[in-house]
Amino acid sequence: MSTRSSLLMRDMVAFGKKLKARQIQEWQGYYINYKLMKKKVKQYAHQIEVGTLERRHVLKDFSRMLDNQIEKIVLFLLEQQGLLASKLAKLREQHDALEQQPEISQITELREGYRVVGYDLLKLLYFVEMNAIGLRKILKKFDKRFRYRFTDYYVKSRANHPYSQLQQVFKHVGLGAVVGAVSRNLHELQDCQGSYLSIYDPPALPLQDPVVDSIKAAVDRLTHSTNFLNFMAQHALIMQEELPAPAEEQIDEERYHYVSLLLNLANTFLYMVNTYIIVPTADNYSMSLGAAATVCGIVIGAMAVAQVFSSVYFSAWSNRSYFRPLVFSSIVLFVGNAMYALAYDLNSLTMLLLGRLFCGFGSARAVNRRYISDCVPLKIRMQASAGFVSASALGMACGPALAGILQINFKIYKLTFNAMTLPGWVMAVAWLVYLIWLWFSFKEPSRDVEENNSPHASDSETAEKNTLEKGLKQPLLITSEEQQEDDEDAEADGSEEVSQESRRPATSIASAYRLLTPSVKVQLLIYFMLKYAMEILLSESSVVTTYYFSWSTSTVAVFLASLGLTVLPVNIVVGSYISNMFEDRQILLASEIMVCVGILLSFHVIIPYSVPQYVCSGLIMFVSAEVLEGVNLSLLSRVMSSRLSRGTYNGGLLSTEAGTIARVIADATITMAGFLGQSQLLNITLLPSLLICVISIAATCFTYNSLY
Repeated sequence: MSTRSSLLMRDMVAFGKKLKARQIQEWQGYYINYKLMKKKVKQYAHQIEVGTLERRHVLKDFSRMLDNQIEKIVLFLLEQQGLLASKLAKLREQHDALEQQPEISQITELREGYRVVGYDLLKLLYFVEMNAIGLRKILKKFDKRFRYRFTDYYVKSRANHPYSQLQQVFKHVGLGAVVGAVSRNLHELQDCQGSYLSIYDPPALPLQDPVVDSIKAAVDRLTHSTNFLNFMAQHALIMQEELPAPAEEQIDEERYHYVSLLLNLANTFLYMVNTYIIVPTADNYSMSLGAAATVCGIVIGAMAVAQVFSSVYFSAWSNRSYFRPLVFSSIVLFVGNAMYALAYDLNSLTMLLLGRLFCGFGSARAVNRRYISDCVPLKIRMQASAGFVSASALGMACGPALAGILQINFKIYKLTFNAMTLPGWVMAVAWLVYLIWLWFSFKEPSRDVEENNSPHASDSETAEKNTLEKGLKQPLLITSEEQQEDDEDAEADGSEEVSQESRRPATSIASAYRLLTPSVKVQLLIYFMLKYAMEILLSESSVVTTYYFSWSTSTVAVFLASLGLTVLPVNIVVGSYISNMFEDRQILLASEIMVCVGILLSFHVIIPYSVPQYVCSGLIMFVSAEVLEGVNLSLLSRVMSSRLSRGTYNGGLLSTEAGTIARVIADATITMAGFLGQSQLLNITLLPSLLICVISIAATCFTYNSLY
């Protein structure tokens, strides 16, 4: 059996066991009959194989079965909501009576009554959550077994129908009113010390009641909506569990420290600023040291070269600590930037390159990702992941903008401060200030909790993060090896040791690579392509625009900053609107084609080469690549093996390495093309971008057509 098939089979077994273990005993008959539906899918496959059943009859019969299962769930849900409503109505009568003649003992009793209803509501929310995940799992299983996009049809045909019962499950219609009633009445009954504010008045008084906190956490988990925040969070490739145990949620709370999270995000922001702050001036700096302008490719790329190695050791280091690698990162980046700035007065190109290498060795993005994945509570992990992506985007825009501002020239003793050295000095000071803040404010998470609860660290399932409002879209690419086996067969054939082995994280880059299916490899190729194209555009912008348009450093800085500022607005549009209108696969392919169009329009085939042509083609290429990156990582986060969600060699590391290697090759291409002269630089560097883009489009189309 293939590795991928084993992983899929193990995931289904794990969910089946979890569903059975977490069912409320007295409600067992009202849960989705997951075991029956699994057997039915296997039966369908056998009947189609022997020719006793047609595909259209399978679709009709399975749709009817799903409708019946959902109706059973919804009718029970409505019945339980009615019981809760009756209890709340009786409590309201008691509440009204107490307003006339308040007594402390009766108020305490009434509050306890509302808490009891709150715990009943919490049970009902867990019931809905288990069934929602069960439906999503069985739909995904059906799609993969029959190579048919049944999920899209089923959800879209029932999501907005006036008689649809699907929304009762996935939008928990009516439960919000019960949540509001419990929260509001408990708020009114707490001691407000004469305040007339309610939960509806800003600022509302905090409600200190554990049951309300638990209800809010359950609602947060249950509310999976297709929105900008979810779309942004998936950029970070930070995976989370679908069904965390209450004990695991408590572990998250114990390990979480808000200021430490801010420090991680600040590290992400500063590193991206550090990466791009030298781009507008790297060519001038190279020429001032006696090198060609195109050596800027090596200068810019040196940081990426070092990052290829630093990503691995920082990822491994984060298994033991978060504080020490961040301290090391800050010190190395301080030294690297100081060396970069001193290279001018020392007239040393070697010092310049060593400074950039040191900066790359300080790349702690792997630590930043791991901290969010391991130490941020589930209820705010999506916000933290979106913050990670936003900090990166903001840093990318601020770097060139800051370089455009630093257009001054003076000397202090023997040190020169000008447009070329100031980026190094400014970043050195910034990392020194950050190091001081880190030293006094960062709180190292407790490792005892993690060690005593190893399932949280290594046995987690990959979070799908796709939602039913978004159409429960299945992965982009599925291989023929992904034939599903019956879960009971898996349990019979596999021992406990095999099960544990299948859950362990990858132990090397090679073992991680073996876990990649062809679908994931194609998506990593797409990621490589877009990073290569973006790096070519950004890194050679100063040389190209100086040669063709005689742009100043400030003009180049404004252009690059403007490109960086498009990241967040583009993701808002895609995450909030476009992703709701089209399938991810469609957006992916369209974005690849638009990147290709942008590359084609960038070629110098018309004389003279105009500013509108360069700016428009660059904007098309950059914006399309940003859209492509978001959708591609969103899909990648769903189909990545669960064994790559933890450990040193995780999915985030693989994607980072793919992007970093692309940047290294792109920067090397710029420098090598420079030997042919600046007049040939643009077209020579665009040719590999075009070739890789065409290959990625062909790979996407070939796999898509072979499956559908």
